[in-house]
Amino acid sequence: MKIKKFDSINVIPFIDVLLVLLAIVLMTSTFIAKGVIPVSLPETKSAQKIKEKKEFTIYIDSQNFYYINKNKISFSELQVELSTKEKESLILIKSDKKADFETFVSLLDFLKTLDFLNISIVTEND
Repeated sequence: MKIKKFDSINVIPFIDVLLVLLAIVLMTSTFIAKGVIPVSLPETKSAQKIKEKKEFTIYIDSQNFYYINKNKISFSELQVELSTKEKESLILIKSDKKADFETFVSLLDFLKTLDFLNISIVTEND
């Protein structure tokens, strides 16, 4: 029996496998991008409601002004607003890189005096 010499490689099965893998990746990436898989939850009468912890975002722009929910606010108004929040609330701080460090530190110091437990500084990844 004589062995046949292959002059070329059949790449069609390889392309089929790659297309199936691509379809799987695209389908799962939509769940990851949204972060939520839609489900319809059943109802109960004896369950207790869980208290939702909402995040609270404070912005500091390049001119050292504070913002909450896109509204400009003074530091004294910010202090009043923060004193009404729960100590377990998630506080996100988004400070412009051109903002004064003193403005940022004064905010952190005030949050520390109020004993906030969950503070995150938001940065941008390259």
